[in-house]
Amino acid sequence: MEQASAAAVIDARGIVTGWSEGARTLTGYPAEEAVGRSVAALLAEPPAATSVAALAGPVVLRHRDGSPLPLTVRACAVLGADGAPDGYVLTADPGPTLAEQAFEQASMSLSVFDTGQRYLRVNDVACRVMGVPEDVLIGRFFPETVEDAEHSRGFLRNLRQVVETGRPVRYDSWAGAPALNREHAWSIEMWPLRDPSGELTAVALAAFDSTEQYLARQRLALLNEAATCIGTTLDVVRTAEELVELLVPRYADFASVDLLPWVLGADELPQDPEGEIVLRRVAHGSVTEGAPDAAVHLGQADVYPLSSPPVRALRSGRAVRGQAGEPDFVRWVADRNARSPEGRPHRKGVHSMIAVPLRARGTTLGVAVAVRMAHPDDYAEDDAVLAEELASRAAVCIDNARRFARERSTALALQHTLLPRGLPGQAAVEVAHRYRPSGSLAGIGGDWFDVIPLSGSRVALVVGDVVGHGIASSATMGRLCTAVRTLADVDLPPDELLTHLDDLVTHLASDDTGDEVAELGATCVYAVYDPVSRRLTMAAAGHPPPALVLPDGTASLVPMTSGPPLGVGGLPFEAVELELPEGAVVALYTDGLIEDRDRDVDHATAELCRALTASADSLDALCDSVLKAVMPEEPSDDVALLLARTRALGGDRVATWDIEPDPARVAGARQAATDQLAAWGLEEEAFVTELVVSELVTNAIRYGQPPIQLRLIRDRALICEVSDGSSTSPHLRRAHAYDEGGRGLLLVAQLTQRWGSRQTGSGKTIWAEQPLPPD
Repeated sequence: MEQASAAAVIDARGIVTGWSEGARTLTGYPAEEAVGRSVAALLAEPPAATSVAALAGPVVLRHRDGSPLPLTVRACAVLGADGAPDGYVLTADPGPTLAEQAFEQASMSLSVFDTGQRYLRVNDVACRVMGVPEDVLIGRFFPETVEDAEHSRGFLRNLRQVVETGRPVRYDSWAGAPALNREHAWSIEMWPLRDPSGELTAVALAAFDSTEQYLARQRLALLNEAATCIGTTLDVVRTAEELVELLVPRYADFASVDLLPWVLGADELPQDPEGEIVLRRVAHGSVTEGAPDAAVHLGQADVYPLSSPPVRALRSGRAVRGQAGEPDFVRWVADRNARSPEGRPHRKGVHSMIAVPLRARGTTLGVAVAVRMAHPDDYAEDDAVLAEELASRAAVCIDNARRFARERSTALALQHTLLPRGLPGQAAVEVAHRYRPSGSLAGIGGDWFDVIPLSGSRVALVVGDVVGHGIASSATMGRLCTAVRTLADVDLPPDELLTHLDDLVTHLASDDTGDEVAELGATCVYAVYDPVSRRLTMAAAGHPPPALVLPDGTASLVPMTSGPPLGVGGLPFEAVELELPEGAVVALYTDGLIEDRDRDVDHATAELCRALTASADSLDALCDSVLKAVMPEEPSDDVALLLARTRALGGDRVATWDIEPDPARVAGARQAATDQLAAWGLEEEAFVTELVVSELVTNAIRYGQPPIQLRLIRDRALICEVSDGSSTSPHLRRAHAYDEGGRGLLLVAQLTQRWGSRQTGSGKTIWAEQPLPPD
């Protein structure tokens, strides 16, 4: 039984005549021991006179165990028939009940409203939140006690909803309070109170301050957002801007990112600087448009002293916090104001800052600074942990962007070194070329092209593509380009050259111990054009077929069978041969020109053929118009384009004689060559030409097989060719003092600009070139 039911009845003489069960529980005396005794015998000390006069006040009883029992007692007189007191009923007030104590001492804000939204009860926490005592609130209408704001109107709507529906309501709110200097997060629950008959008589509510939990969720959400919004590009500056955009305004009123200068260049990692540190501003942002509170302009370098928070953060590798009143913080703000006086009004109210280093893979890249002005809270330890985590993620993205930029510039420089910058002189074709590196995140690819002069005024055109991107692909491109030039110097037919190149790639791949082999999957198209016969012979290894534009303006792809990519091995390559009119344009290109994720290859190829027929002042202009019309706006792969307009050497520039396999015919061959040189006005070349013709024809008669043919070609050089039916290639050898032969080819090599041999379908051809003066 509760203590509130403790009661005793005494008569006018002070004798106990009644005793309740509550009195027994309170004092320990049963009714049989208390009734009939004087009330004075139950007191541990006489009551105060004021208490007796007022019939209420504190008294001290003696518990049955002898211990004193302080109580507050109230007496109520029992009147007789004459109106005089015949006795008194004494009731003990033991203080608030457990339920009342729980209400008052709760750690959350508790309130009770009547059905008209007027205060009935509030606990101590609610009074502290409202900033007024309970008696000021009791009976007042809720809207009269708060500001007219959306969160207050929402609170009132929910109170009324509980009254109207009789159902509890639970919701979260981010709001301030009259006695709090900033907004807090509240988890609020309202529920109806009913009397024994079930009628709704009041609404109770509990408001739990969940600010810490709310801020923790906000920090977690910020980290999750950082994983998706920082590092969307492999650009150092853009990555820094993404970090600033994430911090402002949720975490800071102003934020900046400063990087060490070497991060923005292609230099190697420098040594740690001593003393003051120079940092370059790459990004900043503010709650004020235009960031007028920035003391350093974008792109500007600034010198930070040792005592400044950014340098301390760089040196320690940890976040450094500063608050108003601290000496270092005061000096830092004063330095900012001195550097940029015009921003002083916007820095008014700066009260907290945090500087956190940007470190990735053990390397310090720079520092991020966050400042609070309008935000009421100073940066706390949890904020420092969050800043370090955000800075760590951003630093990895910045370092990735730095490494990508460095690798891209290295690969591009390597490609520019390997690709032909000035094409060699030759008269067979007029050429123009374009190379566009990829702008994708994958990096520079391995596209390449070359124009290789061959013997007999012929020229080789080659375009290739290496699978993959980056330095490895560029290095592979260099290996293949060198291999093609070497094989072209042997003067192999296109299909045989690709066969040898395929074997080489397979060999290189088998020697590579890495997980990825860049050579595998490389493609190539190799074409040889002969301006004398006007024949174009070509073969492809997994490469798109060239396009051909005839002088009449028609354009089409060359019908050919493309073999497998290089490195597959075991499959043949087929060559196709065309006879072209003078002025035809051959377009060789890589797949980056016509292939893209959202593009139909057939449609792109048709666009290429249509673009090649467009009118252009020059072959270079045609290159530009083709790229503009066909190349994707943002190509995901490198693009190489090589255009060649054919020329022809007419009969007036070529002379051919069939030679009988008789040594006596050598003199006639010499004379025929001399007469032809005279007709061409090249009498000064006659002496060397006679010697070359004599030696080459003599060797063909002596060591070769019929048929034997002599051909002179007047091009940029004077070319002498002797063909025979033997496949045995000649070679230089050192003749001893008494040898009768062995000096012919040595003399040819000494007197001509270059010489060599090539295999033909019916034997071989020995050739030698002599320089000619320009026309």
